[in-house]
Amino acid sequence: MRVITLFSWIRNAFAAIAMFMMSSLAAGQDAATASPPSQAGSRDDNIRELQAQMSELKSVLAEVRAEMLRSHTETIELRQELQTTRQQLAAIGLSTNNVSHPTGEAGPPGSVMASPQSQGGEETIQKLEEEQQLSNAKLKELHQAKVESASKYPVRLSGLILLNLFSNRGVVNNLDYPTLVVPDRPIDSRGGFGASLRQSLFGLEIFGPRVRGARVSADVQFDFAGGFPNALDGVTMGLLRLRTGVIRMEWPNTTLVAGQDIPFFSPLSPSSIASLALPAFSYAGNLWTWTPQVRLEHRFEFTNNSSVLLQAGILDPLTGEPPISQFLRVPQAGEASRQPAYAARVAWSRRILNRQLTLGMGGYYSRQDWGFHRTLDGWAGTSDWTIPVGNRWELSGEFYRGRALGGLGGGIGRSVLSSGPITDPRTQVRGLNATGGWAQVKFRQTEKLEWNAAFGQDNSLAQDLRRFSISQSYFDPSLARNRSSLLNFIYRPRSDLLISGEYRRLRTFTIQGDSDKADQINLSMGVLF
Repeated sequence: MRVITLFSWIRNAFAAIAMFMMSSLAAGQDAATASPPSQAGSRDDNIRELQAQMSELKSVLAEVRAEMLRSHTETIELRQELQTTRQQLAAIGLSTNNVSHPTGEAGPPGSVMASPQSQGGEETIQKLEEEQQLSNAKLKELHQAKVESASKYPVRLSGLILLNLFSNRGVVNNLDYPTLVVPDRPIDSRGGFGASLRQSLFGLEIFGPRVRGARVSADVQFDFAGGFPNALDGVTMGLLRLRTGVIRMEWPNTTLVAGQDIPFFSPLSPSSIASLALPAFSYAGNLWTWTPQVRLEHRFEFTNNSSVLLQAGILDPLTGEPPISQFLRVPQAGEASRQPAYAARVAWSRRILNRQLTLGMGGYYSRQDWGFHRTLDGWAGTSDWTIPVGNRWELSGEFYRGRALGGLGGGIGRSVLSSGPITDPRTQVRGLNATGGWAQVKFRQTEKLEWNAAFGQDNSLAQDLRRFSISQSYFDPSLARNRSSLLNFIYRPRSDLLISGEYRRLRTFTIQGDSDKADQINLSMGVLF
């Protein structure tokens, strides 16, 4: 504001000088053309006018000088305040070099290390710098070209370009993101090495109108893990695959969700960048299958820090069977029952240590018709937890107990066992009982680096596996237990850059008691957009 006032005074000074010069020229012209009798009077008038203008000019220049002196004084005061701030930062052990390096680069040699008492202040400043970077990114986003939709509602493109490098020891069912260990044959290699981009993700978010007070939005996500074309080097040409896609109507405390999503009664998965095409510990204790569903959620706020979430909905009653046809969809056992699956969950949350503690319990039921009046019930009871321990540690996990859960990834992907071909009316069909779960310990070393250790297991009931002398299933009926464990780090040098390394151990048991082992080392690098 003072700078604007200064320029205003300078402008007035130049205006006064210009008026003076124009008046002088006009006076000279009048003196040259005036008659001799009036020349003396005109000269006196011009002198008086010139004196008045000079007086006004002196006044303007004096005000300009005073304003410049005030500005100079304020500049000196600001420099003194800056010097005082630097001295205060130095007093708590934080040099200005550390403050000015948001990327975490080290200061120049000879800089003073922060004392233990100042580590909290340094972490606070790093967090503020990260938030500032995020705010700057959002401001830049406002200047970017948006994806235009036919409806003119805002659309946002997002995703992850991810490269996985992996090395396996042992024979696994899938080279890049294995879930099971398979018995080796003489022709099989005892390991392998490769790289892939087919776990890269991209998605669209749509922000729709308000309908009856509800905010409408939708999102859909894809990857390239849908198989391979029958072509030379087809393993590098992963096919596009639908993952999830939902439509939401959100009121202040109530949400209606319709689409294909995770099982809402089993909402968690271990943290892993090495396994995105399938969530980590799929078929090893993690109920995960992305399922078409409609659910209603309502949150009750008890206090500012405590709430209860109620969820209930219906789902497609999947049974885990592979499609009969590549192009035509025929009803499978769950869909042949002519009723949906039903599920519900209740979760209590509380804010502690600036983190969210959540404890949840859920239930699931589906009816299955395997033909020839062979019907059975599939069900599950689930629990999940996320527990912060201190400022850096976190415990999380899930547990389930149920029957005929192959459509959700339980029972190592199997819902039933049969005594013969399923097309034979004399064949007996029994639902497979199973228990499973996983647990994870997370350590956040810094805001940018975290470590995760996890273990999971899926265990089918041995009594069910031995019910028939010769059991059959659409998937290996001899599998009894499947275990998986991992140790990884996830590093984010920037909010849009991911670097991760992971070691994973797999072990699969059969009903005969033997087992096979495999290991994988995975290095990942990804860029978010």
